[in-house]
Amino acid sequence: MKVLSIFTTAALLSMIGVSSAKDTVEPYVYGKDPKKDAEYDISMGMAGIQQAAQDPKLLAQLFQDMQDPELMAEAKKMMESPEWKKKMKALTNDKSFKANIENVKKTLEDPNEAAKMQAKVEHMMKVGQNAIQSEAKDTMSEAMQAMADPEVMAEAARMMRDPQFQQQLSQMAKDPSFKKYVSAMQDMMQDPTTKAQMEQMATSFRSAVEL
Repeated sequence: MKVLSIFTTAALLSMIGVSSAKDTVEPYVYGKDPKKDAEYDISMGMAGIQQAAQDPKLLAQLFQDMQDPELMAEAKKMMESPEWKKKMKALTNDKSFKANIENVKKTLEDPNEAAKMQAKVEHMMKVGQNAIQSEAKDTMSEAMQAMADPEVMAEAARMMRDPQFQQQLSQMAKDPSFKKYVSAMQDMMQDPTTKAQMEQMATSFRSAVEL
């Protein structure tokens, strides 16, 4: 329970930080226009795949997302849409795209080149996973520092008393991407000093919630 309490506080702090941020540029409002939503999904999906091929962290995150049944169901739904099929048809007719596919095909036909490509992907995955883990540890460390502030502790406790927020938090904890925070916390608790700090913080947080 102590571990879960610390995990909960990290999520609380993350949400508090997001709600207090101010954007200078009006964000894209998803859900108002189905056609624009479809275009947005397609462009983000294509851009994400292309960028993931060059970014180890994005590649690792992409593989993690592929383990999420809900995300995969949404992706399947998007790929079955007329807008997606139209976009893919245009892409497959692009000369540079065809050239890239042909190059990949030739590479895979050569055992040595195929092995090199596999090794490169595996290396990128390892680097990406390490980057995600390091980022998660930084987030957990920031959460611990923030919870040392009595005002932040009180606000987190107030939010935790809200049944609706508890439900949202429960759903968030089921997200596969949240596992990185659990893993990061477990690694951090290997250090006796950090473990003692986390346990003390968990006790203080429980007391604040029960007030």
